[in-house]
Amino acid sequence: MRHIIGYAATGTAVVALTLAGCGSGGSGGGGGEKAGTSTASGATLTAADVKSVGTVVTDSKGYVLYRFDADSANPTKVTCYDGCAKLWPAATAQGAITTKGIDKSLVSTVKRTDGTTQLTLAGWPLYRYIKDDEPKEAYGQGVDGTWFAVTPTGAKASGTPATNTGGTGY
Repeated sequence: MRHIIGYAATGTAVVALTLAGCGSGGSGGGGGEKAGTSTASGATLTAADVKSVGTVVTDSKGYVLYRFDADSANPTKVTCYDGCAKLWPAATAQGAITTKGIDKSLVSTVKRTDGTTQLTLAGWPLYRYIKDDEPKEAYGQGVDGTWFAVTPTGAKASGTPATNTGGTGY
């Protein structure tokens, strides 16, 4: 009988922790994404044609996703934290990840030091750029020669943005 009660208590704790993890992550709602991580519950990554940069990956809301040359893909390594992450919020996800025009086998996640789960594509951690105010803007393309919109294969986009908004120091 003692084992049954122990198993029941363990099961209840697992369910409670699972439900606690299902809440919204990141910071704020609505336009609050710009202040923290870009979080999508049940994220959808889409291959989209974006003016001047070509076919790149966008998040569930249509915002362009980027990769950072200081990170690595093999093994996956995240280097953008603190001040960097304020300008380049991590693209995070909770729950199922779906793709449109992207090979699902290239999509994964990596655990960040802050405990959030960041999306990766071909091993590269993915980010948003805080200066992209609207979906399908790519002002982060080529910033500091280290930030690039990511293509559906995980490569750097080769196009240039209409207006580059300047360096970041990261």
